[in-house]
Amino acid sequence: MTLPPLSLYIHVPWCIRKCPYCDFNSHKADANLPEAEYIDALLSDLDRDLIWVQGRDIQSIFFGGGTPSLLSATAYERLFVGLQQRLTFAADIEITLEANPGTFEAEKFSAYRKLGINRLSIGIQSFHPEHLQALGRVHDRDQALRAIELAKLAGFDNFNLDLMHGLPNQTIDQALADLNQALSFNPNHLSWYQLTIEPNTEFYKRPPTLPEDDTLWDIQEAGLTLLQQNGYEHYEISAFSKPGKQARHNVNYWQFGDYLGIGAGAHGKITLANSGEIFRTQKTRLPKDYLNPDTLRATAVEPIIDQDIGLECLMNALRLKEGISIKDFEERTGLLLSAVAEPIKRAQKLGLLHIDNRIYASDKGQQYLNNLLSLFLTEEE
Repeated sequence: MTLPPLSLYIHVPWCIRKCPYCDFNSHKADANLPEAEYIDALLSDLDRDLIWVQGRDIQSIFFGGGTPSLLSATAYERLFVGLQQRLTFAADIEITLEANPGTFEAEKFSAYRKLGINRLSIGIQSFHPEHLQALGRVHDRDQALRAIELAKLAGFDNFNLDLMHGLPNQTIDQALADLNQALSFNPNHLSWYQLTIEPNTEFYKRPPTLPEDDTLWDIQEAGLTLLQQNGYEHYEISAFSKPGKQARHNVNYWQFGDYLGIGAGAHGKITLANSGEIFRTQKTRLPKDYLNPDTLRATAVEPIIDQDIGLECLMNALRLKEGISIKDFEERTGLLLSAVAEPIKRAQKLGLLHIDNRIYASDKGQQYLNNLLSLFLTEEE
């Protein structure tokens, strides 16, 4: 069978402090990070996963967290040596590192760029002091602006700015001011998404006062218009890019590509060449356990059962405006499109889905995406 593209996700689990809205696997950093030990653990973890590479080049690497920019350039240099000894990088590989705007971290940008990291994703969230404080961010407006400038000076011509809207007590004008400030830097990618309250977060225990639904709708509509006017394509639910500047790593996720996941709590998705079986992996979540060489880091390796493969593929791919080609769907799931005929018929009947050589949401389907996706979770009554 034709194997899908392969990416690599690397998780760095530490933050200066835990943000009250964050439900990711992140933990407060001690004064001295165990950098050397963590790099050793990552490479040992990767060694166990090399059997899943199956002759493929790595198309993209994404350092997520946590706050990957807490690690020094020296640590990343040693990691890259180890990665390149074990893996073959595609000639046009995309390597993204998530970074937070504290001045100390931003000063590392030049060193990161020299190592081959060619894309930054900078976690701004807001430029408004009141909202930064409400979100528990450790940076202020000036540090955010300076971080973006330093990234550009370091040679990052490919960078994403992360912004949130629908923040506690946020007005439409404040949300659009954040967006306009970000656009003034002409980033080639923006992640612009509404704050949601997730379980197991401080905001879930003590919910803040969020804008009314009418205000949230007005923010969304005005922001989408502004982004379109500035030449950004709305290619995924909360992702916007200049033409040709989509986040390739994330597109691989959404189009049911494969990815290795290493690091504390990292997830992976792998297809076997000989059988076509697809399964997911998950690594030990707590940093102290992940750093323990006696701990089995692959805490879970679970096959995706046949009846779920097609539905799971489409639930990811329909997040993308372009959806997925029928050819890729059939190659990456090992199924004929007829395997998901019933939910597709229901979606088409409701005007939520189009099919030609691709499977993709209609304009109405994009507007009511949750309704569309729910059709792939429930059986027709």
